Amino acid sequence: MASIRFRSNKWQARVFRQGQQALVKTFYSKEDAQRWARSIEVEWDKGTYTSIHQAQKTTLGELIERYLREVTPLMRGASADTIRLKAMMRRLIAKENMATLTPSKIAKYRDERLQEIKPSTVIRELAYFSAIINHARREWGLSIPNPVLGVRKPAQPQGRNRILTFDEEQLLLDACKPLANRNIYTRPFVILAIETAMRRGELLSLRWDNINYQTRTAHLALTKNGESRTVPLSTRAIETLQALPRSIDGRVLPVNFAALENNFKRARERAGLKDLRIHDLRHTAATRLAEKLPNLLELSAVTGHKSLAMLKRYYHPNPQQLALKLG
Repeated sequence: MASIRFRSNKWQARVFRQGQQALVKTFYSKEDAQRWARSIEVEWDKGTYTSIHQAQKTTLGELIERYLREVTPLMRGASADTIRLKAMMRRLIAKENMATLTPSKIAKYRDERLQEIKPSTVIRELAYFSAIINHARREWGLSIPNPVLGVRKPAQPQGRNRILTFDEEQLLLDACKPLANRNIYTRPFVILAIETAMRRGELLSLRWDNINYQTRTAHLALTKNGESRTVPLSTRAIETLQALPRSIDGRVLPVNFAALENNFKRARERAGLKDLRIHDLRHTAATRLAEKLPNLLELSAVTGHKSLAMLKRYYHPNPQQLALKLG
């Protein structure tokens, strides 16, 4: 049922029905008010009406805050995700009302961020927004379409193919030697990363209980893709492990993410390898392992890649060696 009345030089339409929340909207003309009231009643009759009342009272920042409180702590990458999401909450877009957060506003945010950060980081931020909104739609009763789905993503930059040469590896290891004020775990980390192709998080979470010298393996109970993996250890990896002191907390490399990052950057600068990143060690490892394990299924079992397409991003064969194989 609808009622139309004239108030303060405007026409107010009020639509109400038993079991439904009353809706009120103001118009400049009586015809517009009547037309809107009829459209609401038709949608109620068809069962297609979607209430945006909650969306009007909720900002994107409030959604992110709730997501941080209820969802993020349950995720494996909680610490890194928390830092990124809190930074996104400080952006102007976080103050936007969810009922008025349109694809055009998301696109404007994308274009502004592209002036400040790399396209890959913008893609990650858009993915965060989309995941949070989808979760709110499924779990928190937020009845709005996901505006991120209507926005074009920035062009994905070409993947890095930085491979450490053996000479560069030696320069880096020399720069990691545990002299005064240098962390003793940076050098073993570099060696183990190159020898095992483990991810940074996998190495930092590796425990002595998971090392088996008899079978020459290291067991990873939980990896990035959600599955366990047992990694074979080379002679060099075993020698590196045996030379390490045992920590009280049981971890092989008892160093946190930030400390490792800082120590690696300093060693990289001392070695004169300013374009090198920690993740490039995994690229290097996959490429070297491919020479010893030409069977891609065996190689993926070591590196932990679930698809050969993803493994291809890390495996960079030497064209000269391939030419020799062709004869």
